[in-house]
Amino acid sequence: DIAIGYIKEAAQKDEPFFIACGYSKPHTPFVAPQEFFDLYDINDIPLPPDFASLPMNPFEFPKGAIRETNADLFINRPATAEDAKDFIRAYWACISYVDWNVGRLIAALDESGMRENTIIVFCVDHGFQLGEKGKWSKAGSLWEEGTKVPLLIVDPRAKGNGQASKRIVENLDIYPTLIELCGLPENKDLEGTSIAKLLDNPNAEWDKPAYTVWNNHGKGVTGVSVRVNRWRYAEYFGAGAGAMLIDEENDPHELVNLVRDPQYADLVAKLHELAIKYVEGQRELTKEEAEAQGLLK
Repeated sequence: DIAIGYIKEAAQKDEPFFIACGYSKPHTPFVAPQEFFDLYDINDIPLPPDFASLPMNPFEFPKGAIRETNADLFINRPATAEDAKDFIRAYWACISYVDWNVGRLIAALDESGMRENTIIVFCVDHGFQLGEKGKWSKAGSLWEEGTKVPLLIVDPRAKGNGQASKRIVENLDIYPTLIELCGLPENKDLEGTSIAKLLDNPNAEWDKPAYTVWNNHGKGVTGVSVRVNRWRYAEYFGAGAGAMLIDEENDPHELVNLVRDPQYADLVAKLHELAIKYVEGQRELTKEEAEAQGLLK
C-alpha cells in the first residue's frame, strides 16, 4: 500500500523515481490469507524424490554439504510426509500472496500512465530447500534449491521482453544493469556485470559464472559454489570438507556427485581454481587462514 502511494506521488512529478518494495514472504512464518491456501489441494502436492524426515548427507557427498540441524522449519524434529506437504502448501500460498501484491503494483503503474516509462525488476535474495535431503531452510545451502532464484527484468524498450534466458547471472549484476539502462555513469568498482544485452537478446554470448559463498556462524568461509551453464561445483572447508560436482541438465535433483569421476578431472580442476580464486578475492587471507580453511593444497 505504501509503495502504491509512492507510485501515485511520482505520477504527479515530472522527474525520475526509484522505489524499492520488499516483501518478507515467503519467509517463515508461512502466513498468508486463506484464499491463497485454497489455491492448492494438499493431496496434489508432491514430495521431492530425495525427501527425508531429518537432514541427511547423500551418499558420496561431502559431510559439510548438509547441516546437521535445520534452521527454519522442523528444528530438532522429524518431518513426516503429511507435515511436509502442509508446509510446502503454505510456502506456495505465501508465494501466491506475493504474486498478487506484485500485480497490484503493476496495476498502479498502469493506472498512473508510467508503465511504458518504468523499468521493473523482480528479484529474490535466496532459495529455500523444502525437504530435499531432509533440509528445511535457506541457511547453509550451496545446492540449486538454495541458490537459484527468480529474476525478472522488464524494460519497455527491450527487444527480448517476455522471453526467458538460460544464461547464468547473479544478483550482483542488477545494479550495473540498472546503471546502464538508466544512462548513469559507469562505476568500475562494482563486482557485477551489466546484463543489459541479454534483455535484447536472451541467447547472447555469456560465459560469466555465478558464485555463492557460505559463512557458517561467522567462522570464515565455510563453502563456495560455482555455477556455470551445465554444472554446479561446490567446495566445503573445515569440518565436513570436500567437493561436489553436479550435472544440472541430467541430474536436476542433485543425487549424484561426479567429482571423483576421472572423465571430469579437467573440469573439476578448472572449477576448483575458480572457486578458490573467488574466495581469496573476498579479502586478503593470511597464509595461516588459508591453510586452516583448506585453501592451500
